[in-house]
Amino acid sequence: MAPKIKVTAEQLRAAGLDIVRREGPQALNARAVAARLGCSTQPVFSNYATVEDLQRDVLAGAQALFQARLARAVGQAGSTPPYKAIGMAYIAFAKEEPALFRWLFMRSRQGEQIPDGREENAGIIRLIMDKTGLDEDAAWLFHMEMWIFVHGLGAMLATGYADWPQALVSDMLTDMFQGLLARFRQKGET
Repeated sequence: MAPKIKVTAEQLRAAGLDIVRREGPQALNARAVAARLGCSTQPVFSNYATVEDLQRDVLAGAQALFQARLARAVGQAGSTPPYKAIGMAYIAFAKEEPALFRWLFMRSRQGEQIPDGREENAGIIRLIMDKTGLDEDAAWLFHMEMWIFVHGLGAMLATGYADWPQALVSDMLTDMFQGLLARFRQKGET
């Protein structure tokens, strides 16, 4: 009798991410993951109580992959300002990982508790405050408006609506940042 091969949660998660990349999140189930790994569904249910637990873990893996890309982009930003590097990385993720981007940022969120973004973006808000002189409330609103623009560019790339070169996207982000900052500063003077 051949020895049993131990399948880890990390292997299951990686297989799940591959399925989502190739076929979309609707294809993510125990049978598909088992088939991808060439095993029965037994390892799936040894690691996860339900298919929903598997799906949550794969979604968390997609989120971790996204966060690692952002961190790497900031770490390798060079002369690019960190805030712009974050926006560029978000858009690059949308272009390079369209299925994961759509699953993370374009799925229905009905029934979920959605935070206002202040706590999870505290570091970014502090960065904006330090670089622009805006107060915390203005920096939060600035980030939300900027993020809507960045997300829109990402959504257009992730869905194939547009395929702009990185240099043009960079110019667009600079233009939006400068225009938005000028408007916020003008509002502060009146």
